[in-house]
Amino acid sequence: MGKAELRRRRGDYGFDGDFRLVPAKVQAVLIVTMFAVLLGSIVFDVITGRAGAALGGGLIVLLLAFTAASFAFTTRVGKFQVWARILADLELRGDERLLDLGCGRGAVLLAAAELLPGGHVTGVDKWRPDQTGNSPEATRRNAELEGVAARVALHTGDMTGLPFADGSFDVVVSSFAIHHIPAAAGRRAALEEAVRVLRPGGRLAIADLGHTRKYLAWLRELGVVTAERRNLGWRVWWGGPWFPSHVVTGTKTR
Repeated sequence: MGKAELRRRRGDYGFDGDFRLVPAKVQAVLIVTMFAVLLGSIVFDVITGRAGAALGGGLIVLLLAFTAASFAFTTRVGKFQVWARILADLELRGDERLLDLGCGRGAVLLAAAELLPGGHVTGVDKWRPDQTGNSPEATRRNAELEGVAARVALHTGDMTGLPFADGSFDVVVSSFAIHHIPAAAGRRAALEEAVRVLRPGGRLAIADLGHTRKYLAWLRELGVVTAERRNLGWRVWWGGPWFPSHVVTGTKTR
């Protein structure tokens, strides 16, 4: 299966964001209201001959529109495109056991499952509201829609204390999830667990929008060789080039 096929998803993967305090629908209404107020202000400035204020307001609206469009593209299109590339670069045989830390509704987990007809994928998540409708039930529905449910297992748990034996997996991945752990010690613990459950010679790929330089240093300390970090480009700008994403990859040696 090629990258183009992996980009065409049949499931519903929602929108990424922080919905702990303000629900997604309320946030959407607030954004639309804000744009309406700004546009109304620009029209008023034009009518009253305040050209400078109208120009400034217009630039602000354009910047906010670009930021919103960039974020929406990343969460609905871009992250699927970059993960199709990341998974292709892993050159999977098709029989591996893969673990996805913070799998959410299964955007990466189920794409990997399609590449592993003789393998198995496991997703771990605490199902927090960092995606719309994030729940194990939503992920199971997506697995059915993608036709891979038979080789998917889901676990509710914390990635800093995984319920798996040492060396249980051939591949460990994580997509924009580890940064949700607030403390550096917790993020390091998640990486320690990722390396622990990875077999010697197994591969790891972690994409995130922050802390990736530390991830790289920690993984090297933990025995992950050829560990490298690269920018994932404009497809996963979370609002613009000022919010870039990187992926850290490597192979476990011991």
